[in-house]
Formats: sequence, structure tokens, C-alpha cells
Amino acid sequence: MEFLTAVHTDVGIKKQTNQDSALLMEADTEMGKVLFTVVCDGMGGLAKGEVASAALIKEYAEWFERDFPDLLYSGLTPELLRRSMENVICNMNAKISAYGRGIGVSLGTTIVGLLIAGGKYYCINVGDSRCYHIRDSFDLMTKDQTWIQREMDLGRLTPEEAMVHPQRSVLLQCVGASEVIVPDFYTGEVVEDEVFMLCSDGYRHLVTPEEFYQYLNPNVLQDENHMFECIKYFTELNKYRKENDNITVVLVRTK
Repeated sequence: MEFLTAVHTDVGIKKQTNQDSALLMEADTEMGKVLFTVVCDGMGGLAKGEVASAALIKEYAEWFERDFPDLLYSGLTPELLRRSMENVICNMNAKISAYGRGIGVSLGTTIVGLLIAGGKYYCINVGDSRCYHIRDSFDLMTKDQTWIQREMDLGRLTPEEAMVHPQRSVLLQCVGASEVIVPDFYTGEVVEDEVFMLCSDGYRHLVTPEEFYQYLNPNVLQDENHMFECIKYFTELNKYRKENDNITVVLVRTK
């Protein structure tokens, strides 16, 4: 399986620092091409969020080069992969937390990661950065680990109320700022001609699923230049609509 990819990040219209970080890596293996991508959103209300997001990105880049080959060639299973990817998050949660205590600040980061190998995808998530799947429709793969999502799950808030609620950005888990981290993990089959979109929350607040699908469905995205122009268009659209957060997106199309 081959991949077309595009990445874009922007500080946005309000913040002085881009606290988002992104990673995109590919490898040729005896089992075919493998792709690994991660988006992290350093927490905007916490000091040095960019340090937390960059540290987790760096650790996952090293994991992909150091640990993943052994997992792949020893027989990749969802259970082993999940345990290995979760270990990275839990270890970095402790390190980021200790770093924050040492300098007297609180810092943390979300994380959404996608690995495609051997005809399957594996997705890990902490916080409210998201992964979407786009083929015949625009579908959310991950579930936000937020106070607002929990309230909707319990039937105490409607989606319309959640969109304007003052606590809509409160996270239940954050790498570096939570005592215990329990990542969500998703897996499934991958086929040709489908699209995965990973993004920080600043990329998707002010854009509708219908708008995303119109520009990002696999029938439209035929080359990487066009993919980049499309995701950049939505970045500028978010800024025009007065999105205040940092904006980051990774797009992957299978072929």
C-alpha cells in the first residue's frame, strides 16, 4: 500500500506561540510500507505547553525507529502494539510532570497517533485532538476525553449546548498533567482510496463535517500538492472565522 500525505500547522490569530507539534514518518519494510503520524496539542492554558508536545513527539519518533521494528518482525498484534504505545505515553506523563514540578509550572499535551501497517490501522488518543476517517462519509474515529463529552454521554448536555458551554475545553486526561493516564486505542482494516485526518482541536471547531468532506474526500484528493492546498484552505478558513487556538492537521490518503 502507498500513501499520499500532507501536513500543515499555524500559530493562528491570537497566540504568540504555537504549542502544537506534529510527526509524520514512513518506512519501507519487508511487510510493505508503514506510516506513523502523531499530532500533539500543548495545553494553551498551561505554561510551556509547546515543551510538552515537542517532548512527546520526539519520544514517539525515537520509538518508531527503536522499538517498532522489533514489534513488526516479531509478529505485530494489537495487544503488543497497544502496550508499547501506551508505555511511551505513561513514561512521558511521568517525565513531563516531573519537569513541570522542577521548574514550578504546570504543562501538558494531548496526543492522537495513527500507525498503518500490514493492512491495518492502529490509533491511540489522549485528550481532544482527533482522528477522522473519510471515504463515503466524514466519520470521527476517536472520542474526546473531555468533561463536555462525558456530560453528553450522560445525557446532561446536547451537542448544541456543548458547542457554547464555558467548560467545553476542559480535559479529563492530559499527558503531563494527570496522575493516571488511560489512552483510548482503536484498530481496524485499511483499504485503498481512503483518507485519515488527524488534527488539533483548533482545526475543527469552526468547520462543518460537510465542508471537510467536500474538499477532503478521496475522490477529490489525487496528489499531495492538492492535499496541501486543501488543508491550508481550511487553516485560513478557521482564521477568517476567528478561531483563537493553534491549528495543526495531518492528512493521509491510501492508494
